[in-house]
Amino acid sequence: MEKIRCAIYCRKSVEKGLDMEFNSLDAQREAGEAYVASQKANGWVCLPERYDDGGISGATLNRPGLQKLLADCEAGKVDVIVVYKIDRLSRSLCDFADLSRLFEKWNVAFVSVTQEINTHTSAGRMMLNILMTFAQFEREMIATRIKDKMAATRKKGKWVGGQVPYGYRVENKKLLVEPKKAAVVQRIFRRYLEIQSPNQIAHELNADGIKTVTNKEWDKPRVYNLLTNHTYVGDVFYEGEVYPGEQEAIIDRETWDMVQAFLHENDPIRDPAARFKESNAALSGLLRCGHCGRAMLASRSTRRGRIYHYYRCSGAIKQGNETCPIKSVSAGDIEKVVCDELMPVLHSQEVVASVARQTGMKEQAVMEMVDEDFWTRLLPVEKQRLMRILVDHVTINEDGIEIELKTETIKSVQEVYRAENP
Repeated sequence: MEKIRCAIYCRKSVEKGLDMEFNSLDAQREAGEAYVASQKANGWVCLPERYDDGGISGATLNRPGLQKLLADCEAGKVDVIVVYKIDRLSRSLCDFADLSRLFEKWNVAFVSVTQEINTHTSAGRMMLNILMTFAQFEREMIATRIKDKMAATRKKGKWVGGQVPYGYRVENKKLLVEPKKAAVVQRIFRRYLEIQSPNQIAHELNADGIKTVTNKEWDKPRVYNLLTNHTYVGDVFYEGEVYPGEQEAIIDRETWDMVQAFLHENDPIRDPAARFKESNAALSGLLRCGHCGRAMLASRSTRRGRIYHYYRCSGAIKQGNETCPIKSVSAGDIEKVVCDELMPVLHSQEVVASVARQTGMKEQAVMEMVDEDFWTRLLPVEKQRLMRILVDHVTINEDGIEIELKTETIKSVQEVYRAENP
């Protein structure tokens, strides 16, 4: 009789009890082995390998034991997967559907010891889907209850876990002030009132060898997040509402209010029109800083009623201008340089002849259309699209500019010409 190789998979969501001599994983394994033994007449044999995951939720498929099982199934080493209950394999209906497709592809059956499910039969597959729906419903109900409990706890001002704010430590599930780090927090708030520059504050902290709570260097976002963290004034911020916290405040209310007023004044919310204009900057996503290799982001400033557009190094934005010799470039200047460099491409005989052939225009007419005002006649979104068609990336160095062009773009260029000359 042909042997049917059976792999027993066991899982327990929490680590509690795993250190016992006979734990839940052992009980599941024993039940699986007994079930396989009952099918000995059908040729079932139990594989000796252990496929166990202890202390890992069924909400994720990234489990060592499960991944080992899937690898053996794909390698053709397993014919049947045996579990104590279906939710030991997964509590997510979507994840289980993906696993079922893989099992079917690998010709692997699935059996639940306590629920009499066997995917060899259509009735077993139907019952499997029904039970998986209830398993996912149970998981979502548990998640909802946990979320509601956390909300109630936060509204009472209690600590519910997560990243401990800089300046505090956790003891008996409560936030307690860490004096040395609390002094750093007070220094940050005090310096912001003096200079109102998160970049400069980050530079000073790094120069003094002070690390963040995750032992990293400070930058603008980290300083900004600290300055806007309600924990330091003794409050709890949850779902857009502020509640009194039970932790001791590090910053007094007057200092907090002054800092928030300066932050609001210095970093106002930009209007949607401004974001739209910057998102359609011609070189958005194409420009790189030659010093650090990071992206140059479209930005703008207003001086004496005039708006100036430019590209800023994202590294300089986060860590301060002193960290990058490139810093920023005028949008108009760099875009003109790139446009001028692209004109020979648009005037090339290959492109002109192809466009003329496809549109029915004369080659001379094509050449005249791509005149010195060609780029200015394009809408911003059209200009950006043509840039992305032709340019792979642009690197700004201290001593020059490097432009890397794409290849095989004639067909796309023709489309732009047709739009320009319908």
